[in-house]
Amino acid sequence: MASFVVAGRAAIKFLQSPSTGFLAPCLQNAAIINQQQVRHRRTKHWDPRWKRLRKAKFIKIDIPNLNEKPEDMSQEQIKTRMKERGMLPPRPWLERPFYISCTGGVFEPYVPPEGDGRMSAISREGAKQKFEQLEKKTKSMMAVRKIRSYDEDFEPPEFAAHAQDMYIQAHNTLCEKNKYKLREIVTERAYPELMHNIMDKTIHWKFLKSLEPPRVVHARCTDVITKENIFAQVTVRFHSQQILAIYDRFGRLMHGSESLVKDCLEYVVFEKHLANEYGVWRMHEKIIPDWMPPKSPAYITYRVDDEPPPEPESADSKDVVVTKDAPKPAETAVSA
Repeated sequence: MASFVVAGRAAIKFLQSPSTGFLAPCLQNAAIINQQQVRHRRTKHWDPRWKRLRKAKFIKIDIPNLNEKPEDMSQEQIKTRMKERGMLPPRPWLERPFYISCTGGVFEPYVPPEGDGRMSAISREGAKQKFEQLEKKTKSMMAVRKIRSYDEDFEPPEFAAHAQDMYIQAHNTLCEKNKYKLREIVTERAYPELMHNIMDKTIHWKFLKSLEPPRVVHARCTDVITKENIFAQVTVRFHSQQILAIYDRFGRLMHGSESLVKDCLEYVVFEKHLANEYGVWRMHEKIIPDWMPPKSPAYITYRVDDEPPPEPESADSKDVVVTKDAPKPAETAVSA
């Protein structure tokens, strides 16, 4: 215990001894100078000239009372608090602005006549179809007149040619999977239907020629929410030859063929927001009639093994074991 006390005193003396560095004053004698510790207030600056500026650093703010409840306050107090905090009074209704760029479907869809594309106009059935189309053209003419009130340059024959170019461009863009450009050609309703289940597919599509010139067969106009918000839909008939081949992610053919040419009869609906000054015609939907033959299903591929699977052994074959050298049971019975 005494050794610890002696060591502590020696350490205190060593700490109290002045420094003997280069900047230390030269001492005449080697006597130890006792130094008294002085405590200073660290929060007080040594220079009082900047006291006023240091005081300006602190701003007194009013801390809001978060425990206040609107039920315990009067209307005047609530109004005062909201003015202090820069808050607007709540509205009794909820308003959310929204933009309708397209309709949700086809209003008054066109019903294609049965056998269209297979019957000539000379035959009896073809002439009957032509006569029925003339009867249904009244509403279409009224709709075309409504479209011309917003778009003076609208002409059905010229629009049919423009719609065919738009139809080809939409399919080529779909094959390229350029989703940003596709949104400019098709509406928001047709976009998810076109992009459905093509993530891992490779599509080869080609438009060869038109068997019949495209023509406008149906036109309708309607208003949404207000009378001034008008949308127009025009149905165009396409009868053409196309090539389609779809491959899966492994490069196996799923549908169609690149060497098989097929005649395609389609009724495509194009829509435009007439009330919008910058509205454009876009592909909206495709009408599939009930008499149209169903599409062929996709090919299902399987893995083919080189060796056939082993046949299951029966209970009788397990009891009898036949070797190459041993004679068969029937032969042994005859020799005996």
